[in-house]
Amino acid sequence: MSNETVTAAAAATETGPEPLPHGLGVSLPAAEARAKTEGTFPYAADLWAEGLLWAAVLRSPHPHARILSIDTSHAREMPGVRAVITHEDVPGAALHGRGRADRPVFASEVVRHHGEPIAAVAADHPDTARMAAAAVIVEYEVLDPVTDPEQAFEAEPLHPDGNLIRHIPLRHGDPDAAGEVVVEGLYRIGRQDPAPIGAEAGLAVPRPDGGVELYIASTDPHTDRDTAAACYGLEPERVKVVVTGVPGATADREDQGFQLPLGLLALKTGCPVKLTATREESFLGHAHRHPTLLRYRHHADGDGKLVKVEAQILLDAGAYADTSSESLAAAVSFACGPYVVPNAFIEGWAVRTNNPPSGHVRGEGAMQVCAAYEAQMDKLAKKLGVDPAELRLRNAMATGDVLPTGQTVTCPAPVAELLQAVRDFPLPALPKDTPEDEWLLPGGPEGAGEPGAVRRGVGYGLGMVHMLGAEGADEVSTATVKVHDGVATVLCAAVETGQGFTTLARQIVQETLGIDEVHVAAVDTDQPPAGPSCRGRHTWVSGGAVERAAKMVRTQLLQPLAHKFGMSTELLQITDGKITSYDGVLSTTVTEAMDGKELWATAQCRPHPTEPLDAAGQGDAFVGLAFCAIRAVVDVDIELGSVRVVELALAQDVGRILNPAQLTARIEAGVTQGVGAALSENLRTARGLVRHPDLTGYALPTALDAPDIRIVKLVEERDVVAPFGAKAVSAVPVVTSPAAVASAVRAATGRPVNRLPIRPQAAVVTNA
Repeated sequence: MSNETVTAAAAATETGPEPLPHGLGVSLPAAEARAKTEGTFPYAADLWAEGLLWAAVLRSPHPHARILSIDTSHAREMPGVRAVITHEDVPGAALHGRGRADRPVFASEVVRHHGEPIAAVAADHPDTARMAAAAVIVEYEVLDPVTDPEQAFEAEPLHPDGNLIRHIPLRHGDPDAAGEVVVEGLYRIGRQDPAPIGAEAGLAVPRPDGGVELYIASTDPHTDRDTAAACYGLEPERVKVVVTGVPGATADREDQGFQLPLGLLALKTGCPVKLTATREESFLGHAHRHPTLLRYRHHADGDGKLVKVEAQILLDAGAYADTSSESLAAAVSFACGPYVVPNAFIEGWAVRTNNPPSGHVRGEGAMQVCAAYEAQMDKLAKKLGVDPAELRLRNAMATGDVLPTGQTVTCPAPVAELLQAVRDFPLPALPKDTPEDEWLLPGGPEGAGEPGAVRRGVGYGLGMVHMLGAEGADEVSTATVKVHDGVATVLCAAVETGQGFTTLARQIVQETLGIDEVHVAAVDTDQPPAGPSCRGRHTWVSGGAVERAAKMVRTQLLQPLAHKFGMSTELLQITDGKITSYDGVLSTTVTEAMDGKELWATAQCRPHPTEPLDAAGQGDAFVGLAFCAIRAVVDVDIELGSVRVVELALAQDVGRILNPAQLTARIEAGVTQGVGAALSENLRTARGLVRHPDLTGYALPTALDAPDIRIVKLVEERDVVAPFGAKAVSAVPVVTSPAAVASAVRAATGRPVNRLPIRPQAAVVTNA
């Protein structure tokens, strides 16, 4: 050991270890990171209780059928079976749903999709429960399923409300406007599954007051509680939802219908009941991204400036409404993309079919239209003989421009700056001089193709999403901050789904109060509501509530000192656990100032209100917007049609970077999810039957499929109406990357590429 090392070690001993960096702008690691890495973090599937029973659910093997009879006698007689329930055992509301209550807890007269719940069983062993569920005899009259959303308009009603969930006719500008150049296209987007790393699981425990506690991986506990209470015929106060470890969420995460049988079985048996879904049940039960059919016509003048966009957008909602109305509003509102379009005429529909259920998946609505309008921009550039990036720059939206909904863009919108950043970023080197045996061919290392058949393409995508709820949604969150003995505790019902809220909450309190040790309490419905974990809500509304509560505690802490020294609290600052005045007269620690007291405050954050779209699709429907530009570089084997994404260069406006490492991880995850939608992910069906409800047939991108992601530029132009000025970061890369990949494949092959995921035959060039 050198003398310098000894001296440094001695100094560290005298002064104590150097404090770890904390507060906003620092890459603070997640509190649960170590437990998750070591495998000791408790997820919902790990739960246990004394006297535990196991549950299983019988699901429909048909996408559409009339139920003639249900015979549960054989199941009830099996040894070890404690309860068998059907629609007759639902004491409260028989229907539920996130957007509209149209979905039965158990099908009674008709089944409307493959995998719909018919009955549930509780038994003393999981195998017994599964066998008993299989022993329930259901007599069906199989009906022809409605699987084509275009046929849903004329088909017999699948539901008492009919097949049409919502129609939005957006009208903006002059319907007679026309451009010198016109391009048209028909596009289809597949059914992407959120594919959470852990399937749905939960535990229901009956309470002495006749209520029940649900331990589930919920992303919206208060809504889930209210839904469950209504179905159980109980007051909400007698149902408690405790959020257990959520194994990632890129959608609503949990099929609401999953926990309803669970609680009913616990109430009926008087015992704790556990249910762990198989991967097949998970695929069949929870919501997927809406398959979408899009028809577009773009008008432009001779210089490539957009004159008018016409579009028809049809969302396949599956059997039930869920959040299809919200998804359609996003699709119609963003149908023209982040471009200035003076005249827009968009027709949007969401319809019921007998296909698997659709609902909220990251970037819903916006992702589908982005793939279509960016394909149109490529077509327009080709017809005009203009560079695709240049054409996009000529039409790029900026702050002060007007959306087709009539809403003025008041937030930062550096679209041109983002596009220029990725366009000017150096391209990856071509492997022309690499020996043939060292090529990484499309299809994987040592791919079956030949290097001579590989073509490289460069394409672009510009995407946009809205943050928070829309169309008058009451976005509000409540948080409490408590400080005692130098330790701060945050209570907020914002669920940590992987977006990093618990880490952000710790950073906010550290920044505001100068306290290192901050704990975020577990979430349950005894806390005030914070709303669902989606669309970057918790960074904005829950983070804002935590900040306000922390500032209120800060005032409580500083007021006695300020009064004692005859100054205002604004003249005092807290840094690294020390309170100092502007003139140096006052210097003390937070611990000394607390003097054993407990301080606490509760605060709410509610962004400015929005309004529903009117009959012409007009209105200030959105609180804020986020934008992204991606340049994709792909290699395509034009003989085999296989595609390898070489690089994705990304630029994004993030408002303010709160946690650099967390932000980078969220962007990279979003990009990779988008690549999956572009190349492989599609939950395929045959006449309504899911063909591969497993992770063998459903092709998720692996680490080997993840491209080289280059974050070229992060624009920190703070949104003045957002707490901290930050924007949501994970959804807009999902929206943009599929369009960029498709654009690059078009550039490599000259083929139209009008369907996602891109099928091999779409990338084959027969006359090469």
